[in-house]
Amino acid sequence: MSTTAIVVTAVAAFMAGFSGLSVFLKAAYVVGPLAEYGVPRAWWNLLGAAKVAGAVGLVAGIWVPVIGTLAAIGLILYFAGAVITVLRARSYGHVPFPLVYMAPAVATLALA
Repeated sequence: MSTTAIVVTAVAAFMAGFSGLSVFLKAAYVVGPLAEYGVPRAWWNLLGAAKVAGAVGLVAGIWVPVIGTLAAIGLILYFAGAVITVLRARSYGHVPFPLVYMAPAVATLALA
């Protein structure tokens, strides 16, 4: 794995992990929009866990590439779902946020 791939993977893992932990900590800038979009509160911890699991998988992928590839695919699908959720809620101004979190996962997959 190249240095570039490791750095991009680390950035993707940090961003996904940070986002997941923000859900667990009930950060207003994360849970406020979730409530606004109509995401059931019962799902919040599962969504946070999915992001943290993706971050852990990306880090593990540095040593076991197939795990990293699967984690990147999972995060891309997760954030694609987030984009769809934002669009369905008609919060068009918020669409860039999940895309920003998706971008490093896409780059990680591209460099795999």
